[in-house]
Amino acid sequence: MTQQDLFAEKKKLVLLDGMALVYRAHFALIRSPRYTSGGLCTSGVFGLTNTILDIIRKEKPTHIAAAFDTPEPTQRHIAFPEYKAQRDALPEDIGAQLPWIDRLLRAFNITTIRMPGYEADDIIGTLATEASEQNFLTLMVTPDKDYHQLVSDNVLIFRPGRKGAAYETLGIPEVLAQWEIQRVDQVIDILGLMGDSSDNIPGVPGIGPKTAQKLIADFDTIENLLRNTQKLKGKQKENVEQNADKALLSKQLVTIQRDVPHTIQLDELEMKAQNDDAVRSLFEELEFDTLGQKMFGKTFSSSASRATRIREKREAQIQATLFDDADELEIKTLKEVPHTWHTVTTAEQRAELLKTLLQQSEICFDTETTSLDARNALPLGIAFAFEPHSAWYVVCDAAQLPPSEQDDNAVALAVLEEFRPVFESEQIRKIGHNLKYDVTLLKWHGIDVKGRLFDTMLAHSMKEPEMRHGLDYLAELYLAYKPVPTSALIGERGDNQKNMRDVPLKQLAEYACEDADVTLQVARVIEPDIEKQGVGQVCHEVECPLIPVLVDMEYEGIRLDTDALARYSLQLDADIEQLRSAIFQAAGHEFNIDSPKQLGVVLYEELELEKNPKKTATGQWSTRETELERLSGKHQIIADVLDYRNAVKLKSVYVDQLPSYVNKKTGRLHTHYSQTWTATGRMQSNDPNLQTIPVRKERGREIRAAFVARDSDHLLLSADYSQIELRIMAELCGDVAMRQAFADGTDIHKVTAAKVYGVPLDEVTREMRDKAKMVNFGIIYGISAFGLQQRLNIPRAEANDLINGYFREYPGVQTWIDATVAFAKEHGYVQTQTGRRRYLRDINSRSRSLANAAERLAMNTPIQGTAADMLKLAMIKVHSALQQGGFQTKMLLTVHDEIVFDMLKSEEQQVRPVIEEAMKTALPMTVPIVVEMGTGTNWLDAH
Repeated sequence: MTQQDLFAEKKKLVLLDGMALVYRAHFALIRSPRYTSGGLCTSGVFGLTNTILDIIRKEKPTHIAAAFDTPEPTQRHIAFPEYKAQRDALPEDIGAQLPWIDRLLRAFNITTIRMPGYEADDIIGTLATEASEQNFLTLMVTPDKDYHQLVSDNVLIFRPGRKGAAYETLGIPEVLAQWEIQRVDQVIDILGLMGDSSDNIPGVPGIGPKTAQKLIADFDTIENLLRNTQKLKGKQKENVEQNADKALLSKQLVTIQRDVPHTIQLDELEMKAQNDDAVRSLFEELEFDTLGQKMFGKTFSSSASRATRIREKREAQIQATLFDDADELEIKTLKEVPHTWHTVTTAEQRAELLKTLLQQSEICFDTETTSLDARNALPLGIAFAFEPHSAWYVVCDAAQLPPSEQDDNAVALAVLEEFRPVFESEQIRKIGHNLKYDVTLLKWHGIDVKGRLFDTMLAHSMKEPEMRHGLDYLAELYLAYKPVPTSALIGERGDNQKNMRDVPLKQLAEYACEDADVTLQVARVIEPDIEKQGVGQVCHEVECPLIPVLVDMEYEGIRLDTDALARYSLQLDADIEQLRSAIFQAAGHEFNIDSPKQLGVVLYEELELEKNPKKTATGQWSTRETELERLSGKHQIIADVLDYRNAVKLKSVYVDQLPSYVNKKTGRLHTHYSQTWTATGRMQSNDPNLQTIPVRKERGREIRAAFVARDSDHLLLSADYSQIELRIMAELCGDVAMRQAFADGTDIHKVTAAKVYGVPLDEVTREMRDKAKMVNFGIIYGISAFGLQQRLNIPRAEANDLINGYFREYPGVQTWIDATVAFAKEHGYVQTQTGRRRYLRDINSRSRSLANAAERLAMNTPIQGTAADMLKLAMIKVHSALQQGGFQTKMLLTVHDEIVFDMLKSEEQQVRPVIEEAMKTALPMTVPIVVEMGTGTNWLDAH
């Protein structure tokens, strides 16, 4: 009997590594993400759906479950607080998909397992081990290499293929061959030695995968290696001996638990029929039209059909204005379209091209480089175009230049220097696709790109926010032309993808010239529609002019006092230990504070702080932060637990990790800014994300103290818009009483409290003001009486009275909300003051929950989006004012509604009013705009 026959007789358990599969699916589509017509990103849930359908169809499991991590600390965090500490916050687009993923699994009747204090791999490791003992065949569906240690005769790995490729099945022979080991358990030793930067597992410095494999092949285990370090030599011997503790700790961290305590019976995971109604409803809402048609046939009709028809109708409208035979349009390629490409390799050719470029009023350019990281990439060449179907590729890579000009990387810099007059010309407009990358590359090589910019990616995202914005898509839509894909040069993304430097010059030059030519043609087609569609201001005055501003800010970076953070880390260690002692004293014994299960027993069974405490999905007492905050007044132990958690998170996520982001060359921290991160236009910073640094609690604010001025001649200056969203709401709604409060300069929250509670201004209490403040900001986000009740922990009747009183005193707000929602229902979108649009296809949905959510977005988007546009306009105006004034003060950061500067002390009297005036007048309004400013040697003091 074959192995396959033996497997066929077994029960088959499929265990899905939930978040790993969602992340993989999401980032596999990062260049062309999937969105619903309402703006919800669905890449992750779409990928997981396909995985589930493939597994069910191909493997026919008898049992199935999905395991997910939880935010609670695990034993690994206790053993090593820095574990996973440097990971960025959950991407906004993925976080928004999590409720839909839970719905998806429920619709397919797949059990979801979350166990606070344990990671998904520990849950899967435990269930796979138990299933093997009960003669199941277990298939672990995951891209994570750590699972290789779990493989056995009855436990296999199914690794999803790339770009729709077949799954890869890994059993014992495949794991042994891949790692070049004798036993599966040696995977743990290799992982421990090499460490894992993504999980912040230290490993041994200087030991990568190959070296780790060789050492384990020679010494069998880490423990045996440490007993025989005398057999090693030189730096390797020194590294292993000095980091022995790290090696053993790392081995502990990478070891997947197989004995997680649980009450799950494998029979409970038996495969059940899907809920067709729930699946159909989910597919309709997520606009999975193709999947719905495949599963339910032609009877399936979804909002995706409507959204697809809308997009297709818009595409048809666009093409009908561009082509005579739009209905029978043939997409052409490079072979069918006449073109003239020039490869420029000599000094004479460069001089001739430079002369020609300087005579143009606008040019399009595109760089080819060695890396996607513009700050560290080396330029291989630059393509220029200024008339359709012609382009020039200037070679910068020394290896591809004639022997007479070959040198080292200095050659690339010398070639760039020759074209400085073009890039720095104020008179020549520059066109490009994703220009921020190219402008950043040049900035870090000493060249400032000047003159007006036009980015086809940004412009199209303003013009057609519901469509894709990749260059290949734009070429097909507007030019009926299909460019050569990047994969044709370097292969699909993945471990085997080549570098652009490996591509032959002829092929690379053709690819680069085509990109520049196509971008130029697309720009000339879409630009006339920008003004017609009412997005000219947001495109030409906000997004495109912001590119060099962000590039300059990122280039400046900010100084980080790493010594101060090291001292603060020690202080947090002491605080954490003090809080542990206080918690143990209150409990009467020691226990694992990081274990939600043990903490729940202490709070609810031993101290009996709640008669009917909430439980989690796994049946444990809930110790989530929101639940503890609700009970915080009942016992000091809860405040201490919250304080303890806060201190542990600050230390591991921020204090101990921020220094790793300091650039070794500049000695400064350089974040990245994304211009169109959200539908409202708010920016996002990453690597590191400075927008998540906590500021509400004293401990979090201390982190800002480590961001310091450049030197003793400088101070940090913070300029922050005061209550900008409330002021914008007053401007948009025109409510007389609200405008008057801002005109008088009185405390808007106190004024609101006085009006709602019907008391004189001087009789408003702190409690009244706090509640009014929650209402003021809550209204912007469409807060309900239930939501207000939860936020303020007040009776529902009082919450209703507060909201009704608010609208009674500010009737203009209700009128504006009604008019805005009505506009959205009629036109399908709302817009900001600069014309930025957000389409809300669910605004007329028959689903009341979807329609309500769309209405809240309709209320919030014009306010939050206008605030985002105002900040961007302010940054542009301030940047220009600083340059024109010849100031040495530099703009460094922006976080929410705040801009941070390195201010030369001697310029303070002159530069402060310049910055304040630029921010106040960035987007003219009748409601007074207030900018609060402060200075200090560090960010905390300045803010």
